[in-house]
Amino acid sequence: MITEVVSAIADPSRRAILDSLRRGELAVGDIVAASGVAQPAASKHLRVLRELRVVRVRKDAQRRLYSIDPVPMSELDRWLEPYRVLWNGSLDALGRHLDAVGDADTSADE
Repeated sequence: MITEVVSAIADPSRRAILDSLRRGELAVGDIVAASGVAQPAASKHLRVLRELRVVRVRKDAQRRLYSIDPVPMSELDRWLEPYRVLWNGSLDALGRHLDAVGDADTSADE
């Protein structure tokens, strides 16, 4: 499932669509307006996202309302967690180094 989610979000237009859906459920017209993706392309991308179960769709009278399915995204988040820990550790080390260099510069100026 993670491979499919990564493949789905690799496309910038699909990421724009998902970004618009972060705020909640939207109809296709609202997705087009919020994402800047043209309607025919948005429909194609929504079909891909729906088939990969990254988004859900429900009918409301004549409209189809789309929302993000949190399950595949949470699976991706769990997979990314060790990398986030590694990245945060590297940033913490860089911060400590910069603090030490800053302290050394301040001491040299005095």
